[in-house]
Amino acid sequence: MLLEQFRSFYARHYPDDMEKQIEYFSIFGGLGWRVDMDKSLEELIISEILDNYGHLHNELSALSLDEPEYARLLHALATGDRRLFKAFNRAGLNNKNGGAAVDYLQNNHILEMQRSREKDPRELHPNQKLRREDARHRISHKMRFTKPFIRFWFYFIYPHSREIQQGIYENMLKRFQIHQYSYTSLVFEELSELLLDYYTRDDQILTSGSYWDANIEIDLLAITKSQKIYVGECKWTNHKINKKELHKLMDKCTRLEISPSKILFFAKRGFSKELLQMQSPTLALYSAEDFSILLKHISSADIRQGFFIPN
Repeated sequence: MLLEQFRSFYARHYPDDMEKQIEYFSIFGGLGWRVDMDKSLEELIISEILDNYGHLHNELSALSLDEPEYARLLHALATGDRRLFKAFNRAGLNNKNGGAAVDYLQNNHILEMQRSREKDPRELHPNQKLRREDARHRISHKMRFTKPFIRFWFYFIYPHSREIQQGIYENMLKRFQIHQYSYTSLVFEELSELLLDYYTRDDQILTSGSYWDANIEIDLLAITKSQKIYVGECKWTNHKINKKELHKLMDKCTRLEISPSKILFFAKRGFSKELLQMQSPTLALYSAEDFSILLKHISSADIRQGFFIPN
């Protein structure tokens, strides 16, 4: 679904470069509207979203049945690490009403679940007495928004709804300026997973996505049918990735006791000269422009993807 939306957005706009495609898609992806990409993001947020708040609020409220509990959960997931139990706590929900909210939001294609691949310490050490923190630790799945725009709404718009209704935009725009890169990072990570899938398409992937447990997080970890292991990190910043990031990722692999067949880095602005010289069959580097490969074979059907009626 994300790939279809990414292609649809491109087919509507044909932006100048992939960096711009990814940045604008992270906000307007899945909305189904054509926007003027010659304008800055802030200009478009004002004219397309804030000035149309009433209409969009009604659309989003209909999606979530105008339930305050659903909205609080979506906000907690949009702004947190997306782990379910943490999101329940932040939204003031328990397992029962939180679980009911998740079921509804999944069934209506607003959220989808990313299952944890963490092993229960009781399974790993069945005959050992666990440390207190291990015994208390609960493995938590994560939730992913099916459309970037919905996440954008509950990340930036929902917390400032009352102000926006009054025509006061300053605080929302300031929040966007501060958190824009961290917000876009997740969409970039999801697109990076699609790029990884593309380049490993000849070797069936058995499991892929981010990996997390109580102590370690890796942006991408994929295992193929031939038992190859791919690990990757995604950096949406204006800084080039250097050798230090490689050492950090290799340290995570050591702690997880895995030996990757290939390490991959995905970066907005590219890589240091030292890291570029280290490229090999076991180290692949991808910058924003490499994501253009995902736009091959766009059809006329791609342009129709969206969940609102185009304006």
